[in-house]
Amino acid sequence: MKTLVTGGAGFIGSHLVDRLIKDGHHVTIIDNLSTGFRKNLNQQAEFILADIKNLSQIQRHFRRQDCVFHLAALPRIQPSIKNPIPVHESNVTGTLNVLLASKKAGVSRVIYSASSSVYGNKNKPPLKENMISDPGSPYTLSKFVGEEYCKLFSKLYGLDTIILRYFNVYGPRADPDGDYATVIPIFLKQKSNKKPLTIVGDGKQKRDFTYIDDVVEANIKAMRLKRKSSGEVINIGFGQYYSINQLAKIIGRKNIHISPRPGESKITLADNSKAWKILKWKPKINLKEGIKKLIDNK
Repeated sequence: MKTLVTGGAGFIGSHLVDRLIKDGHHVTIIDNLSTGFRKNLNQQAEFILADIKNLSQIQRHFRRQDCVFHLAALPRIQPSIKNPIPVHESNVTGTLNVLLASKKAGVSRVIYSASSSVYGNKNKPPLKENMISDPGSPYTLSKFVGEEYCKLFSKLYGLDTIILRYFNVYGPRADPDGDYATVIPIFLKQKSNKKPLTIVGDGKQKRDFTYIDDVVEANIKAMRLKRKSSGEVINIGFGQYYSINQLAKIIGRKNIHISPRPGESKITLADNSKAWKILKWKPKINLKEGIKKLIDNK
């Protein structure tokens, strides 16, 4: 099968590319390397240095593709609050361009990487796909608008789309530096450097952490789904939460607390029953196992 992965030089995208190559698929990567890295690129994939914000730049690369995995995005909540315009351009306009290119090229299916942050703080966990959205930042809103565009393209143009809402993905290649770093790679780098773990706020906020291999498997199962999908939304999360204080204890290092940040959810916990019902997907690697794998492979 011919597949195209936007954001294939990034953390999640590069792992997905590796799996697709391993399974014998032809892979084309589109990435502008704004948050991805050349070192993550699989040399067996075709790499196109291009920006999804430019439709004319990417359009021709969608020809004769069977499945498009759309992962390219400007991630993270805090940078979007400081400067929402680049986030909107990449995550909204970029997603629209990917869908337009896919429609014009006759792509069989688009799998959109969405975010569990769309649930916000109004919904009581466990979080189910039919709950209302409650965006708390420009990033979250941009990812939700991307979902709505997927549904609209299915409705208006018959483009097969599947929306996977990820819950706090972690694993090898997650960048511990810069504005886009997430808590687990930050903690592991701090531990490696023998520095205290910096816990935001009181540390009682709870997260459902999902290991990268499980997320990749969900994408593969979505690609293989036999029936047509018209913007089906599916949670991809482990289904168990830990507080940030508990995470710090698992990693095993003294810690300090820093000021809380706006726009972030207090609790994320996936109801992943729909993923099993539709994709026959269940996560395999719990948080303690995942952290051990990361520490052992350092």
